[in-house]
Amino acid sequence: MSSTIKEALRRASFCLKQAGYGNHSGEAEALLIASLGVTRAWLYAHGEEKPEAAELRHYFAWVARRIAGEPYAYLVGEKEFMSLSFLVTPVVLIPRPETELLVETAVREFAGRENLRILDVGTGSGAVAISIAVLLPKSEVVAVDISPAVLNVATQNAARHNVTDRVRFLAGDLYAPVSRERFDAVVSNPPYISSTDIETLQRDVKVYEPHLALNGGPDGLDFYRRLTAELDALAALPALLLFEVGYGQAEAVADLCCAAGYKNISRLNDLAGIPRIVLAKPAGKA
Repeated sequence: MSSTIKEALRRASFCLKQAGYGNHSGEAEALLIASLGVTRAWLYAHGEEKPEAAELRHYFAWVARRIAGEPYAYLVGEKEFMSLSFLVTPVVLIPRPETELLVETAVREFAGRENLRILDVGTGSGAVAISIAVLLPKSEVVAVDISPAVLNVATQNAARHNVTDRVRFLAGDLYAPVSRERFDAVVSNPPYISSTDIETLQRDVKVYEPHLALNGGPDGLDFYRRLTAELDALAALPALLLFEVGYGQAEAVADLCCAAGYKNISRLNDLAGIPRIVLAKPAGKA
């Protein structure tokens, strides 16, 4: 039996509520908007219309997958970041709002500068690298990731935002693909969840998002150790290190930066008041 849009929304909302979703009505509405490819205004204006049976099957298949815990971004295939839309698939970590602070800080530090070369290590979807390239139009960004499948997604995102001429993607482990190259800054949002904490993550993260992009080793600091200790692979120390860090990690990461020769170190809080970004410059750099 066919349903109107209003009836489909009520049914989906009830199912999501039974599954424990607090914002069940909002979830149901967002999924239907994306499934039908319409606007919220259109949805409200056509509540008594009956979608095609195939459209309803597609919608309720999405609802079932959401009830199972699959993230909304993977269902619809995209995520907004820095007011830009990025393709996301299950091979890449879904961009988080708190990571926008990493981009905002880089843009603030380099505003007005020309001929910049910035390295993004562990680029994932390319959200950080591409956003920096969009907001710093006189910069060149090199983005590295160990996964060719991930770089395929990032390359599509660069094309989506018309920065393929200024963002270069390289496959490899940390600094290996850019050995002996020179950069003004290294930015990174590396895996920083401790391996013992992976099982405590919410189901939608633990089950569906790539552990390669989450697991930072026994204490979550493995990649920060390498990011700071292996800087001699580059032609010279970058003038800026900019790292996103997990809860309670800022001081340990700052110490690693200090040991690598960066004495001017700042910690920046996210909107929740959590130290989220470590910004490090060599001694004498303001």
